Amino acid sequence: MNTGGAGGFVVPSLPSPARSTTSTTRPNAPGLPHPRGHALRAGSAKEGKVRSFYKDRMEQIDRQFLQKLADDGTGYKSMAEVCKSLDEVVNIVWLSGTPTLQIPFLLNIANEFNSLVKAFPPSPASTFALLRKLDHCFASLLQGQDLDTKETLPGFENGLRAGMSRTDMVRCKCTVLETREVIVKVMEGKPEEEEGEEAEAEVRQLPTDEETDSDWDGPADWDKPTAGKIKDDEDDNPIHMDVARVYEHTLVQLGETLFKEVSLTDFEMKTED
Repeated sequence: MNTGGAGGFVVPSLPSPARSTTSTTRPNAPGLPHPRGHALRAGSAKEGKVRSFYKDRMEQIDRQFLQKLADDGTGYKSMAEVCKSLDEVVNIVWLSGTPTLQIPFLLNIANEFNSLVKAFPPSPASTFALLRKLDHCFASLLQGQDLDTKETLPGFENGLRAGMSRTDMVRCKCTVLETREVIVKVMEGKPEEEEGEEAEAEVRQLPTDEETDSDWDGPADWDKPTAGKIKDDEDDNPIHMDVARVYEHTLVQLGETLFKEVSLTDFEMKTED
């Protein structure tokens, strides 16, 4: 598995940040934490902790998947379990507020998802909840602002130069289209029973905006879920509708962004002539 991150050291145990009554989950976003106020400095200790966390967790997911294939009883037993593991990584990567981490790591997670989901019976609720979250992330990164709130994302204060390169966009488009094809085939199978027969996303105690700006020491403190849960708001929708909506916002943003690039290139060529 290509984890895309440097590492080699274990994230140390850190004191938990002070709890706050202020929610850091966006009201309209699909369970994503509010990112820290400013992107992490390249090469800093905090950036290194996020890279190490990402690398360690993705390797752990890879090991559990291989154990599942070996059928030794210690690996993943359902796609719902896989989605839970990936969801934790997505949350921390998004919380970092750092495009140079978010773009390659989230692209890799989306690509790995395509391989993992084929090996399990369908878990519609967990699968579509994770895909909606990734869709929100990619669509937001493509426009440099949160898809719902229109708030400028950390790292994009000076425009889209910190965003996806054309190569990133092409990779994103290929991954997204592959996912849509894979999901159609996977959801034709018999769904497995998910816990409680409801899509429930675990709500974690996350740092407030002030804490993410000044006291954010890495992802080690936010691994444990709290008792609170939120119900997936699309539980009752037909599966085929969820299939049709896979990465819908990302595809729109990719189309608009790539079209603008082509139009600008054509204009520049005509000007030179």
